[in-house]
Amino acid sequence: MLPFLEWERLYVNKPNEETLLIDGNGLSLDDVSSVASGKRQVDLSEQAVRQIAESRKIVEELLANRSVVYGITTGFGKFKDVYIPPEDSVKLQKNFLLSHAVGVGPALSVPETRATMLLRANALAKGFSGVRKRVVRLLLDMLNQGVHPVIPEQGSVGASGDLAPLAHLALVLIGEGEADYKGKVYDGREALTRAGLKPVILQAKEGLALTNGTQVMTAIGSLVLRDALALTKVADIIGAMTLEALLGTKKAFDSQVHSIRPHSGQVASASNLRLLLSDSDLMESHKNCGMVQDAYSLRCMPQVHGASRQAIEHAREVIEVELNSATDNPLIFESGVISAGNFHGQPIALVVDYLSIALAELANISERRTERLVNPSLSNGLPPFLILNGGLNSGFMIAQYTAAALVSENKSLAHPASVDSIPTSANQEDHVSMGTIGARKSRAILKNLKYVLAIELLCAAQGLDLRTGRYKNGGQAFAPEGIESKGQTPGRGVDAAYEFVRKNIGYLSKDRLIKNDIEMAFRLIDQGDFLHHVESKVGELS
Repeated sequence: MLPFLEWERLYVNKPNEETLLIDGNGLSLDDVSSVASGKRQVDLSEQAVRQIAESRKIVEELLANRSVVYGITTGFGKFKDVYIPPEDSVKLQKNFLLSHAVGVGPALSVPETRATMLLRANALAKGFSGVRKRVVRLLLDMLNQGVHPVIPEQGSVGASGDLAPLAHLALVLIGEGEADYKGKVYDGREALTRAGLKPVILQAKEGLALTNGTQVMTAIGSLVLRDALALTKVADIIGAMTLEALLGTKKAFDSQVHSIRPHSGQVASASNLRLLLSDSDLMESHKNCGMVQDAYSLRCMPQVHGASRQAIEHAREVIEVELNSATDNPLIFESGVISAGNFHGQPIALVVDYLSIALAELANISERRTERLVNPSLSNGLPPFLILNGGLNSGFMIAQYTAAALVSENKSLAHPASVDSIPTSANQEDHVSMGTIGARKSRAILKNLKYVLAIELLCAAQGLDLRTGRYKNGGQAFAPEGIESKGQTPGRGVDAAYEFVRKNIGYLSKDRLIKNDIEMAFRLIDQGDFLHHVESKVGELS
């Protein structure tokens, strides 16, 4: 899993992977991640150069013939019927960008901005937008030199493309707007100059081509998706830890059960849990206890985690198509120019909403497992709130409050943005997707999920300490009467996860500032170290 924390930690001046050649067709999620994190430079393939030239030639012919074509020799939106003569096209491009750069709110992160720049360049390289090579070349030079336009994240309704945010991106190409360069914000022209670059004068069609597309929502969604794919594994690992700490059983994960309801996500999650719990002495110690079955948050992990896995996988399928799509308007074909609706963000809007729901559900079930760990009525003999000398110490009591607050916040955020639409441009654009709002919400839910899983991770590790007597200055093992859990070792994957946590975060023997522990657990999850360590011990999870 690639981390997307502060840019300063990620950015490297000398990329460590070979240059990525784009042509509008072969971009992958891994490519987006590597470029977003500054690990890879980008260039145009020979095929892309040909595609761009052929498309621009058609535009030049239309201009020479003074043809009336939307977006080339007309105004935009409601001004579609206003003819703009070719001699005014340069002025029109600048006016277009200035009038459309109306975004507000905090700026996109540098990785999100870099992903957006890459996706916009890839769409132009596909050869249906009618821009000159030098425009795409400058966009890639900015990306490679670390000139990052300051793009306010609010202001897109997700149809006619991400017009407002992409206008802020495009302004820097003409020396306007603002850009971050080496950690400082300059006006567009100065940022380019400091990087040894020169602004371009946009010609007919080019202002519209730079802004008419779904690249902002797709960029955000792509980066959320990359982390989401890894978090499905992390949820399985932490859930397995909790199961062991609560003296649960792995019977519900038997392959026979899942072979007769063979949803791919469910099967994969059950397989992971079996692997993580294999060779568990702790589980053997209570296999003949009187417990008949576990609570749903434990027993149904394959079904719940698996359903989220499949939703995330569906989002990946859609986003991977969008990465290599031409999404502006009008589109330039050999047969002529066609005004259509590829800029409409509905395909992305629906799947980022679906992605949000899938991530929120992973958090919901995680918080329920945390509640079982801290609640003495549900924890199968563990001390209240997982702390000795309770009363004087509160232990993880309030950490569960935080998890509860985060999952409740997620429930509000998960309300689909795509079910809303507000007409714009004097009702010419009378249905919009709100896809960028949905993508931003999925990003917020993703972060909340990481914190919820971090809290469960802390509680599960503490539960294993108390269950097996591993904790310092103690030795007693907490278990129901008749079960000897002291000294018992959990499953291979669970033990690897537990040991890794304890190398980084100590056992809670008495109250301390637990926020610091939560932040450390968050970092272990976010940076991928936790998952990497476990997989290094048990093999790659499904």
